[in-house]
Amino acid sequence: MAIIVDDLLVRPFVGLVNTLHTMAIDELYDIEALEDERKENRLLYELGERSKAEYEERKAEIEDELELAREVHEELTSGRVEVRTND
Repeated sequence: MAIIVDDLLVRPFVGLVNTLHTMAIDELYDIEALEDERKENRLLYELGERSKAEYEERKAEIEDELELAREVHEELTSGRVEVRTND
């Protein structure tokens, strides 16, 4: 009886935590926002508002962030990332 009650109370909580975790990851590693930032960086350089050195430095940073974001999203979609409970 205690196991059934425990499962009924814990499983919805775990599902909520998984959902919140996924939403947080999506917010932290927003691929679309990073791609927009890459375009903005290029535009600022082309308009002369950013030097070539600044452009190259920011471009490298954005590329690194994009690579990490894609890896994180791949991990999420593969199901290899999960929230664990102490049972």
